[in-house]
Amino acid sequence: METAFVTLSGGEGLFDPWEEAYLELMSSQPKKNGAPERVQEWVLPAAVTLGSSVRAHGILLEMRARLPSAAKKALSVKGSILILTMTETSAEAFAATAAVVTRVLDGIEALPVIPREIEDILTISTTERHRWLKDGRLQSAGTRTVKLRGRAKKITFHVFDPRHVEDVMDRDLVTVWREDDAAKASENRKRAAGKAALTRSGKGAPKAKPVPSSAARRSREKLPAPKLQGWEEFERDELLR
Repeated sequence: METAFVTLSGGEGLFDPWEEAYLELMSSQPKKNGAPERVQEWVLPAAVTLGSSVRAHGILLEMRARLPSAAKKALSVKGSILILTMTETSAEAFAATAAVVTRVLDGIEALPVIPREIEDILTISTTERHRWLKDGRLQSAGTRTVKLRGRAKKITFHVFDPRHVEDVMDRDLVTVWREDDAAKASENRKRAAGKAALTRSGKGAPKAKPVPSSAARRSREKLPAPKLQGWEEFERDELLR
């Protein structure tokens, strides 16, 4: 078995149509069990994986998506190492596939970070990601729409600039944000408790009884209506007619 180690660097663009057709043809040749293998490995730097195995697997999927279907399974990942494995009889296909992988890896450190990757890199929950994205502490680098296997509808999600994610890590902003959230939650609980106490005190206090008018009092107590002095003379003189 021949093994070559390659540290990520160099390369340009994707494979052309001729390479795709060639790889499809060579990779589809029957394999012989126990045949000697050719292996080439690419070490992914920490700036690419950001210390995340989930991110490394995401890069593998991104690479496989750009390879012909017959060559996809020949590429795998172990830790932070991409591994290309083919039989000795596929020497030309192996060389062509390795060249494609090297070129595609150029600039892979700029590949946007997807939600499950940022949660693993920063060790945060989905709830925290949504909250911090909504209030702007996590900065979106745009959206990406994909169609998942077995689902009819496409899904759209936010992606993140790997340099922004790296900055959040370096400054330990997750710890700061969690402390801010805890302080805010505590303040909200105190405010809610104060409002509840005011509500309870308002309900327990006896209500002031309305003061009845003199007419209502007389009606309730059945008191005779007061007589006005001189009213009989006033009425006799027919001054109201």
